[in-house]
Amino acid sequence: MTSAGTADGRDTAVTRVDVDAAVARIAGHVRRTPVSAADPPAGGGALWFKLEQLQQTGTFKARGAVNRIRSAAETGELTAAGVVTASGGNAGVAVAYAAARLGVPAEIFVPTISAPAKVRRLHALGATVVQVGREYAEAYEAATVRADETGAAFCHAYDQPAMVAGAGTLGVELWEQTGGVDTVLVAVGGGGLMAGVAAALDGLARVVGVEPVGAPTLHAALAAGGPTDVTVSGVAADSLGARRLGRIAFDVAVGCGVRSLLVGDDDLVAARRWLWDRYRLVVEHGAAAALAALTADVYRPEPGERVAVVLCGANTDPADLG
Repeated sequence: MTSAGTADGRDTAVTRVDVDAAVARIAGHVRRTPVSAADPPAGGGALWFKLEQLQQTGTFKARGAVNRIRSAAETGELTAAGVVTASGGNAGVAVAYAAARLGVPAEIFVPTISAPAKVRRLHALGATVVQVGREYAEAYEAATVRADETGAAFCHAYDQPAMVAGAGTLGVELWEQTGGVDTVLVAVGGGGLMAGVAAALDGLARVVGVEPVGAPTLHAALAAGGPTDVTVSGVAADSLGARRLGRIAFDVAVGCGVRSLLVGDDDLVAARRWLWDRYRLVVEHGAAAALAALTADVYRPEPGERVAVVLCGANTDPADLG
């Protein structure tokens, strides 16, 4: 895999070696989430759900956050200033959780329009919350400046090797729990989860990225030959709302042959409802993207194909499920 540099100037190469190191690093700090066998689509050999919505903080992002902070401690990057990140969503909560778990100060920069409930959750986890700007980009810029000023370790939401490798530990677990699969369907926003799973399973299984038509970061990057800005909209924008695929994600996708499938908002809503009606599992709309590839018939398994669907998050309001 080639190396081009990430948002923080680090090397973009992430391999199974990095993921295996992350497995050891995060052990005891995050949950080993279960897999559940499901009824396979017509002609398919087997179907499993990786129940990552049961992870600490409700999403896979706790894996990357713990790995990032512990690896920063190993390399001497972590100082008494702790860690800084920008995110009022799942990534921010994950960093706050990991920092609290590891006894490290955390400062989370969020836009002023962030939902009060999310801000309260960050405070409850012991983080210092700084509200600045009306958009994520403004909070991100302020966070990077703060990290430079204080010497705190900056935690990118998805475009850092340690974040990606941590997310990839999910793939290692999945492989062990199922005894091996042919295909893994993964939702894509910034691409950290997709890249981690693809690196973990490179040479073992194909990884297919599934993304909303309203936020096609991987699709656009593959078409353009590199990460490019997209306009974000739709019901999953709160969790799959990255405007650009991460550089690491692009490099891994190209190196591992990951392809992109697009699903519509109606497909996401229907898949989320289908999961509740049939299995009484609650996920956010973004997490339903991977399943929507099957329920909307966008991905058709070959006869006998063993497929796993990653249900990556459950930070949602279940009231509309009835």
